[in-house]
Amino acid sequence: MLDRTYLRENPDEVRTAVDRKGVDGVDVDGILALDEEWRELKARGDDLRHERNEVSSRIGELKQEGKEEKAQEAIERSGELKAELEEVEERADELADELDERLLELPNVPHESVPVGEDESDNVERYREGFDDLRDLPDEVVPHYDLGEELDVLDFERGAKVTGGGFQFVKGAGARLEHALVQFMLDVHREQGYEDVLPPIPVNSESMRGTGQLPKFAEDAYRVGARQDDEYGDDDLWLLPTAEVPVTNMYRDEILLDDDLPVKHQAFSPNFRREAGEHGTETRGYVRVHQFHKVELVNFVRPEESYDRLEGLLGEAEEILDRLGLPYRVLDMCTGDMGFTQAKKYDIEVWAPGDDMADGPAEGGRWLEVSSVSNFEDFQARRAGLRYRPERHESAEYLHTLNGSGLAVPRVMVAVMEYYQNEDGTVTVPEALRPYMGGQEVIEGGDPVGESALGAGERE
Repeated sequence: MLDRTYLRENPDEVRTAVDRKGVDGVDVDGILALDEEWRELKARGDDLRHERNEVSSRIGELKQEGKEEKAQEAIERSGELKAELEEVEERADELADELDERLLELPNVPHESVPVGEDESDNVERYREGFDDLRDLPDEVVPHYDLGEELDVLDFERGAKVTGGGFQFVKGAGARLEHALVQFMLDVHREQGYEDVLPPIPVNSESMRGTGQLPKFAEDAYRVGARQDDEYGDDDLWLLPTAEVPVTNMYRDEILLDDDLPVKHQAFSPNFRREAGEHGTETRGYVRVHQFHKVELVNFVRPEESYDRLEGLLGEAEEILDRLGLPYRVLDMCTGDMGFTQAKKYDIEVWAPGDDMADGPAEGGRWLEVSSVSNFEDFQARRAGLRYRPERHESAEYLHTLNGSGLAVPRVMVAVMEYYQNEDGTVTVPEALRPYMGGQEVIEGGDPVGESALGAGERE
C-alpha cells in the first residue's frame, strides 16, 4: 500500500496513478478526508491526555493545601477528560481501521520511466532476440493444440471430463518435456544465485492481501471450502495463484538484516487461476488454463538497489529462452497495462508460430507472455510488514520486493512444440533439454488408448 505521508504530500500524483492505471471506484479525496479527520482526532487526543495529566497532578497538590472543594472539582474534571479521551480514541481507532482498508484501494504509483498509455497497444517494445537466425519451419506450422492431440501428449477432453474446462492432462513425452523444462529452469536459476523454496499451496487471506491479490483480484482466485461470493476472513484459504504470494509472505512482519540482502528465492509450484474472460483461438489449448506450472523468482532488496536488480532479474528470466533458442521480445509496460501493484514492469513474450494473430510479428504466429518482471518498490512491503535494518543501531525501514516468472511452463511448451516442429509432425527437443530427457532428441508421440482411438488412422 502507499504510505499515508506520501498520499498527504502527493495527492495529485496519486490521483494521476489511479487515472492512468484505470482503477475505478476509488475516492482519493474521501481517503484524504478520512486521514484529515483521523489526524485531528489524534491531535485532540494528545491535548486531552496532556490536560488530564496536568489536572491529575494538581489533585494531590490541592488536597495537601486543604482545598478539598477545588480538589473535588479537579477529580470531576479528570473524569470528564477521561470519558472524552476514551470517546476520541475509540473513534480514532475506527477511522484508522477504515483508513487502512481504504488505502488498499489505491494502486502503486508508476515509476517516472513508465510509458503513459491506456492499454496493451501502448506498450513499448524494447528489443527482440533470436530472429536473426531462425530455424527452418514447416510450410504450415500446426498449432500446438492440434499437434498435441496428434502426438497424444496433450489431452484437453479428458481433463475437462475429470475436472472441467481449462484443465488438461499432459501425457507421455509431453509430461516428460514439462518436467525437463522445470528442472532446467531451476538449475539455471541456481547458477544465478537463487535459493530453492517449496512453498505451501494453500495461502491465507492475509498473505493474499500482502501481495495485492486481495481485495482487488478475489474473483480470479480459487477459494478453499467456501462459496466464491462469501465474505472472507484472514484465516480463509486460497489455492495460490502464483508462488509470489507465499514466498513474498515468508518474511511477513519480520525484520531482515542488511547483511541478509539481497535475498533471492526461486519456487516451483502449480498455480490456480479462474482466468475469467475471453475465450477462443487466442486462449485455446495450453495457453490460458486454470492450473499450470511455473517457476517464480522473488527478490528482497535494499531500496536504492531495486531498479538495478529489476534489470538483472529481467536478464535472469531471459536466459532461459536464450538457452532454449526460442525467439522472443521484451516490452516496457505502459501505465494502463502494467497492473495494480507494480511500479515498473517488463513483459517477456515468446514467439509461437502456430497461429497467425493480428499483433504477431512479420514472420507470422503470435506472442505469448511467459514472464512479467516487476518492481513493486515498497508497495508490497508496507502491506506485508517487510522491513530490514540498515545498521543494527538504526530504525528498521521497508525494503523493496521484485518478482518475475522464470518462466511460465505451459507457454514455453507451446513455443517449443511450434517452433521446434518438423515437417513430419514430430518435435525436435532443444539441445538444452536433452540431458533432462535421457538424451531424447525427437518427440514422435504416443499411441492413443481406448476404443475411441480405433479407426482413427495413422499419422503419415
